[in-house]
Amino acid sequence: MVYRIYAEKKPELAHEAAGLTAELQTFLQIEGLESVRLINRYDVEHIAPALFAACKTTVFSEPQQDVTYETLPEVPGSHVFAVEYLPGQFDQRADSAAQCIQIISQGERPLVRTAKVYILCGDLDQQTVERIKKYVINPVESREASLELPKTLAIEYDLPTEVATMEGFLQLDEAGLAAMIASYGLAMDLDDIKFCQQYFAKEQREPTITEIRMIDTYWSDHCRHTTFLTTIDSVRFEDELLQQAYERYLKTREELGRTKPVNLMDIGTLAGRYLGAKGLLPKLDESEEINACTVKIEIEVDGEKQPWLLLFKNETHNHPTEIEPFGGAATCIGGAIRDPLSGRSYVYAAMRVTGAADPLRPIEKTLPGKLPQRKIVTTAAAGYSSYGNQIGLATGQVDELYHDGYAAKHMEIGAVLGAAPAENVRRERPEAGDVVILLGGRTGRDGCGGATGSSKSHTLESLESCGAEVQKGNAPEERKLQRLFRNKEASLLIKRCNDFGAGGVSVAIGELADGLQIDLNAVPKKYEGLDGTELAISESQERMAVVVAPQDVEAFIRLANAENLEATKVAVVTETPRLVMRWNGKNIVDISREFLNSNGAEKHIEITPAAPECYDRSIPVDFSEGMLAMAADLNVCSKRGLSERFDSTIGAGSVFMPFGGSRQLTPIQAMAHKIPVEQGETDACSFMAWGYNPMIAEKSPYHGAYLAVVESVSKLIAAGASFEETYLTFQEYFEKPMKDGKRWGKPLAALLGAFQAQLDLGIAAIGGKDSMSGSFEQLDVPPTLVSFAVTMGKTGEAVPNHFKKAGSKVVLLSPEYDENGLPRAESLIALYEKVHMLLSSGRAITAYTPAYGGIAEALMKMSFGEGLGFAVAEGITLEQLFGYRYGSFVLEMAEEMPEGLLLGETTAEKVFTYLGEKVDTEQLLQVYEGKLEPVYACNIRETGKMPLVNGDCAAKRNFHANGSVAKPRVLIPVFPGTNCEYDTAKAWRKAGAEADIFVINNLSAAAIRESAEIFAKKVEQAQIVFIPGGFSGGDEPDGSGKFITAFFRNGAVSEAVSRLLEQRDGLMAGICNGFQALIKLGLVPYGKIVEATADAPTLTYNTIGRHQSRLVNTRVASNCSPWLMETQVGEIYTVPISHGEGKFIATQEMIEQLAHNGQIITQYVDAQGKPTYDIRYNPNGSYAAIEGIISPDGRVLGKMGHSERVGAGLYRNVPGRYEMGLFRSAVKYFK
Repeated sequence: MVYRIYAEKKPELAHEAAGLTAELQTFLQIEGLESVRLINRYDVEHIAPALFAACKTTVFSEPQQDVTYETLPEVPGSHVFAVEYLPGQFDQRADSAAQCIQIISQGERPLVRTAKVYILCGDLDQQTVERIKKYVINPVESREASLELPKTLAIEYDLPTEVATMEGFLQLDEAGLAAMIASYGLAMDLDDIKFCQQYFAKEQREPTITEIRMIDTYWSDHCRHTTFLTTIDSVRFEDELLQQAYERYLKTREELGRTKPVNLMDIGTLAGRYLGAKGLLPKLDESEEINACTVKIEIEVDGEKQPWLLLFKNETHNHPTEIEPFGGAATCIGGAIRDPLSGRSYVYAAMRVTGAADPLRPIEKTLPGKLPQRKIVTTAAAGYSSYGNQIGLATGQVDELYHDGYAAKHMEIGAVLGAAPAENVRRERPEAGDVVILLGGRTGRDGCGGATGSSKSHTLESLESCGAEVQKGNAPEERKLQRLFRNKEASLLIKRCNDFGAGGVSVAIGELADGLQIDLNAVPKKYEGLDGTELAISESQERMAVVVAPQDVEAFIRLANAENLEATKVAVVTETPRLVMRWNGKNIVDISREFLNSNGAEKHIEITPAAPECYDRSIPVDFSEGMLAMAADLNVCSKRGLSERFDSTIGAGSVFMPFGGSRQLTPIQAMAHKIPVEQGETDACSFMAWGYNPMIAEKSPYHGAYLAVVESVSKLIAAGASFEETYLTFQEYFEKPMKDGKRWGKPLAALLGAFQAQLDLGIAAIGGKDSMSGSFEQLDVPPTLVSFAVTMGKTGEAVPNHFKKAGSKVVLLSPEYDENGLPRAESLIALYEKVHMLLSSGRAITAYTPAYGGIAEALMKMSFGEGLGFAVAEGITLEQLFGYRYGSFVLEMAEEMPEGLLLGETTAEKVFTYLGEKVDTEQLLQVYEGKLEPVYACNIRETGKMPLVNGDCAAKRNFHANGSVAKPRVLIPVFPGTNCEYDTAKAWRKAGAEADIFVINNLSAAAIRESAEIFAKKVEQAQIVFIPGGFSGGDEPDGSGKFITAFFRNGAVSEAVSRLLEQRDGLMAGICNGFQALIKLGLVPYGKIVEATADAPTLTYNTIGRHQSRLVNTRVASNCSPWLMETQVGEIYTVPISHGEGKFIATQEMIEQLAHNGQIITQYVDAQGKPTYDIRYNPNGSYAAIEGIISPDGRVLGKMGHSERVGAGLYRNVPGRYEMGLFRSAVKYFK
């Protein structure tokens, strides 16, 4: 029987519905719409009636926030429709609900299907309703659902037994082969398929459809870079600059004795080869594995030098994000993570750079067949941030570029950094008999054809068949992979590893060794009905292929299972260099490695690049108007509303916040993160920066690429890094070049510019990613080469880029520029050394390198952080202020400096002055932050409903447990979705406690029961239970913390917790997601586990309707707790917050009672230290500005702010007092 329940947020908490209503009324301009109601529908099968009834208020809804219905409420005059995911698409809400029910029942996992019901109220005709449906339903991932209750949720699948053999393939003529390409939607061209025909003729057999699909995937541009490997037969130049660069390339090839064909790939990689041959890349770690850029580094941990590996990678997901923005962007960062992760590193930091057309453009200007730009950019941001936030990745910098060309296809780039102790990584060539284990997620139909789809330019017609090419991504599963690979014991069992991305099994496993026999029947499936072809090429996410020795298989599977990961033996390495796949007892793929590695028929092209055009910026005639126009420029204006939805502090290693100054308004130019050392302390940190200007690149791809390199490296220098040991990686994204020599000239010119920059500066691009499909109908993306620069340094060298004080002299240091407008290399390198010396010596206290908006942009953004003004010096021209100045540096000096150009002086008065003209800093800020407010809100008005109570309560005694413990044991449970356990354990160890991380295993009903039993016993042995932050199964079902609360309501666990608190004088705490669990259990504010009631306090969605990540100031209102013995009432602490559901709500009576009892420990406060509802300080709209509370006796504590994310060298660009001694106090309590 199928049971159904509807859950709807209470009207005052229905932020998503209110946001959609406003969007439809303003963006779609639907005036007759009065309101939208959103109701989540859950259908459940294979569940007992009593269990379903119990889950109504514990899984599907929460009494404090939701109203539930047995039947859909009737609203007279309304229009009702429901939306569900397409079959095969991952539904995180349904998956998490099923897991949660299983945790409660400790039985088998039920079937769950969800849908979202829309009730449209107002005067709407059917045509308008259809417009709304079209806006909210993306047919690539979802469909309109029936309103009827189904008889069963089980899907009857036709079970395929064979794959088709392509009868008659060998006899097809050229026209027949061309027709086959069209009918099967293949990415290969006619030459490729003729090449296939010749191969199978030699094999004396017809191919299977699986072989054709698999070869199409293998040779796709996405997998094997076929455009970049096209042989360049000749180049005809129109100008001397490009000609000279090309001749230098040819001469360098000759010097290296290189005889392989001339192609774009060779141009892109030759500088690195040359510098390596000259001995200038001694720390490059090279291997046969296909992972990420890897360099050897040495860091100090607790004073001891250790060899480590630093890995970095950039990934793009342009095509998937264009057609399904949430899943496309989510799997962009997921795929980026898996590259260094497959290299056995712990991925700790990310950067996101995207490209779009104007998102403020009215919806009626959307191209036919396309999603509106606003829909793409906002949904993609939600997808990427959702994934990165859940997996526990600090996204240090987020930026978005705007150019009309990106309407052809969105640009979605994720760049990541990973690191691992060198001793944890073993790299060996697989031998015959070695075993390939498929690790992680199961295989589904999602993602079939993703590689080939991403390799095509698209038309209105082709977009209609792209649905299967998109995957959703399951971040909690990837988090488990992160945990397993961080385990040295597991890592050292892996001889070679490849992540599942483009091409699925055929590529991920197929690239591990020359000879392989793959058993497709062994590949775990999400559901039945998949045929051999789908199993071979599905790009389902969160999977790894690892090679282990036969004797290590059992040990590796055991370690994987302990992390809640499925691990299955699916292939063996063979002596014969052939890729063989068996399915249902037959070989459906049997292809020689030599043929596969050919990458298809050799392609040839003649290229005729255009001469560079002038790319100078237009200079305003009026200073004030120029500054205001600059502030409102889409490529200059604030992206804070975009950036702050990404967790920027997880890992407790962020040296910079994304926005600096006490007002957190100056955007950083480079991100910096400490190397993720699990045990001990280090001050070693990585720096990463990006560079690219589409307005320059469209006029001259050569200059665009050269200056992208200069910009990325200059940003590292401005952040305090040294130029030594800098590495690059490129993201190339161009129009589909077809056979047009002029179109081919754009990537050629860009790569020549980058090649010249690498040789001139003596630094190499040791990695990159090309995407050559940026075309739609007649529209093309701008020639795009984004440069990412990476280096190492110390946290103490990192210099914040906001002006520090009034009265500082500000100077400009510039390199010499040549006749082509490019910095002279010798001059630039000398300048890098000089700026680094000035910053490291303290003579300069701030640096910023001018980029898109020149010096004017630099001065404006540097001023925002502390709210200063700037008086421009006499003699400075508007040309100097607003023109491009790549490779220059704006420096705030601590002392007078005779050299350089004096730009002016910082002022306490918030005004920019120039030759008598004035423009107010706050006016600039208003324009700067207001431009994208309709798309990426960050400054919503919030008026609290509850009075801002004064709950001050100073402790009148010291707290001490009955009995002493030298080293208290802290039990830290890890649930699906938990991501703060490492930071938490490290904070406890630093405070003197023993941290015990325990993974709750829910692979099976038996595993759940065993986990509950073991956990209950561990509670008896512990003095403290600490629930760390995370996403509790991805914040789904609505209202996170439900996985955790379900587990803690288990009889044995609940009794052990009660004994800990009531008989053993123990402590308990939860931060963020842990706080959500505690409040929903009743442990705060009641001090014991109780049933939830409609008027109990809880935490709900932030008023702004999205995740918030920033630093906030909190004031101690009460220290009546063992947790707060190091604090005094009235003290203000700065704390990182990162949450989507952090809004504390309660009745006025409850808040007054909490204040009276001294149970409100911390409140969000403004710059004057006063509790507030201003969103700049109270990020979630918490009633009475409450950030944390305690139980009546103070021994259970819950707070939203991540007090574990503190340490030396963090948040250097935001002044504050961070350490409140929470963990030390708890340890002292037991002394």
